Amino acid sequence: MIRNRYVRSILLLPVGIILLCTPSLADDIRARMKARLPLIVELKSKGLVGENSNGLLEFVGNKKEQEELIDAENKDRLKVYEAIAKQTGTSSDVVAKRRALQIAEKASPGEWLEDENGRWYQKK
Repeated sequence: MIRNRYVRSILLLPVGIILLCTPSLADDIRARMKARLPLIVELKSKGLVGENSNGLLEFVGNKKEQEELIDAENKDRLKVYEAIAKQTGTSSDVVAKRRALQIAEKASPGEWLEDENGRWYQKK
């Protein structure tokens, strides 16, 4: 159930992703994010990775696994945020912060999140 909630939350980034990006870019990003999802879920369940207040993944401890995977995911998220910002006439920072709030709301208990003040906590 936790995995299903996470899948909906991350893979179904605002439906606008698909509508705002060019079809091939959106398909490429969606495919890459879907392929990475199982490892991201695993890293989150181990407590190694959390969601920061800018809508990106971040390591929450000293142990870092799959750094390239996390970097790739964050790069794709930034592309999505930029595309949405361009279409909505706002900044990618605003889009990212809004997305971070959505992710935090849908996060499962025990997942690490960063609040607006930069403090990390586990969702209860």
